[in-house]
Amino acid sequence: MQIDVVLEVEADDSLIAIDFLVDNIELSKSRLKDMMNKGAVWHVDGKNHRRRLRRAMSDLAVGDRLEVFYDDELLAIRPPLPKLIADHVQYSVWDKPPGLLSQGTDWGDHASVLRLVELYFKPRRDVFLVHRLDREASGLIIIAHARKAAAQLSALFADGKAITKRYRVEVLGDAPESGEIETPIEGQAARTRFAKVKYEPHPNRSTLDVWIETGRKHQIRRHMDSIGFPVMGDPRYGVGNKNNEGMRLKAVEISFDCPITGEHQIFSAH
Repeated sequence: MQIDVVLEVEADDSLIAIDFLVDNIELSKSRLKDMMNKGAVWHVDGKNHRRRLRRAMSDLAVGDRLEVFYDDELLAIRPPLPKLIADHVQYSVWDKPPGLLSQGTDWGDHASVLRLVELYFKPRRDVFLVHRLDREASGLIIIAHARKAAAQLSALFADGKAITKRYRVEVLGDAPESGEIETPIEGQAARTRFAKVKYEPHPNRSTLDVWIETGRKHQIRRHMDSIGFPVMGDPRYGVGNKNNEGMRLKAVEISFDCPITGEHQIFSAH
């Protein structure tokens, strides 16, 4: 069941969020509270400011809008938890399991790294996404806890030479010992380097170390498929590479000179 609706608060409506929703959406109060908590209800005020509405007893004003995105399958997901690798106060480093979004969507954020990290710390910290990992991928992801730190760290990722990211990837077939792929992605320059770690004749797959200097969408997955060695378990790209193990792509190392402390940092996850 899905519901995607925009409701405007009128003069004769209840001005308490949960009561307004009960009056306008054919769902139980407990279900509505659950979807609010999971980030599937948005409040747009008279100044057109849009934010997730989580508190059931929040006050509304005439003219406000509530955007409701309900998908019972998505809301039923019990997300796997990321593992804290390092906490540097202004930012933290996490090992993201496969199946987690980097950040939420209109339909909720309870199955996202950003929200789970926000709930992890007591007292709660601000959270800012520095970079993304595909939902199907796993590995290291950095979350900033201050706007300035987020801007500084994001600048490192924008400059491909300022940060080194290594991925461990399993691909179908006997890949070359090493190589570089520079095929543009969606009209933008993209560069991927790889080196073979090992090849297993049965089940005919290679394990690679992969480095990227640009962060294009699905870059490793698209580049490896483009040369005939698709990532194992990739649900979107490749032929003959599907499995029941999930996608075999993990961000295993990130290194950079920290723009906050000036110290060289290396973070690993295996």
